[in-house]
Amino acid sequence: MYGSAQATAQINAMMINRNVTTSIDSEKCIGCGLCISVCPSETLSMKNNKAVVTGNRSLSCGHCEAVCPAGAVRVNGIDTNNPFFQSFMVSDQWIPFGDFNISELVGLIRSRRSCRNYTREHVKHELLEDLVNVGICAPSGTNSQKWTFTILPDRDSVMVAAKKILEFFRNLNRMAESLFFRKALKLIGKNSLDVYYQGYYKSVKKGIEQYEKYGKDVLFHGATAAIFVGSKPGGSCPSEDALLATQNILLASHAMGLGSCLIGFVVEAIRHDSSIKQSLNIPRDESIHSVIALGYPDEKYQTFCKRKKPVIRFFNNRKKE
Repeated sequence: MYGSAQATAQINAMMINRNVTTSIDSEKCIGCGLCISVCPSETLSMKNNKAVVTGNRSLSCGHCEAVCPAGAVRVNGIDTNNPFFQSFMVSDQWIPFGDFNISELVGLIRSRRSCRNYTREHVKHELLEDLVNVGICAPSGTNSQKWTFTILPDRDSVMVAAKKILEFFRNLNRMAESLFFRKALKLIGKNSLDVYYQGYYKSVKKGIEQYEKYGKDVLFHGATAAIFVGSKPGGSCPSEDALLATQNILLASHAMGLGSCLIGFVVEAIRHDSSIKQSLNIPRDESIHSVIALGYPDEKYQTFCKRKKPVIRFFNNRKKE
């Protein structure tokens, strides 16, 4: 019954702390009922034309507090100063639906490209922390917010990770070189090593040789910082949460003047070798979902990014007349 990943996620979601911390100032409450209409957990209800706390669970999403026109609702489990930004000012004014320049937003999205050439300029700690705080503005499944962010703030720290990951791929390539081993695994229904050999072995071997002979950084491309986006156990959809936060970080980094690049090889290495997490002081029970290389870009583009034509479909269930 609970064999599927979806069922497991639902169980994990039920284990998250859902204690109610919501309070309502009855003197300020005007009885509009807006807080009740936006509450996903039925934490609130109306009594005597006033909103009151009657439920026994809450997502602590803060929708009720944000929608109240009288300032009568307070979710005490939320830190009102979080997220806090150090390197730039931000307005606390909510932007209404449709009240933002879509052209500017799309312009930022289309301008952001993966950067593989960086200067040696150091990225300040406050910028890296602000990127994380931009990241956590992303939505989170059942508001679990189980994401984690491990920051490698300088070039030396990045290379500690790079060397450990290169060691993993050296060992993987040695195994992949064995035709007997690849065939033996395929016989028992495990063809991942053969797939790796066919698709990645040669390019990885070349990259390792370039590092060993010339010191070329084939993983992080010379980035001077990195952020490992992960999750603690218990989230309802941790990988999705982490990737949504990652997209926020990628866009914000471009706006801050930084280049960024997702390093999928690092994620894959960590998935198979827990000692890499240990070397970076990442707890064993955490999962890493994305790794973002960061630094000041040593490249400049003239045009927006372009994309292949996507697959778009509509499902219309209306019956024909």
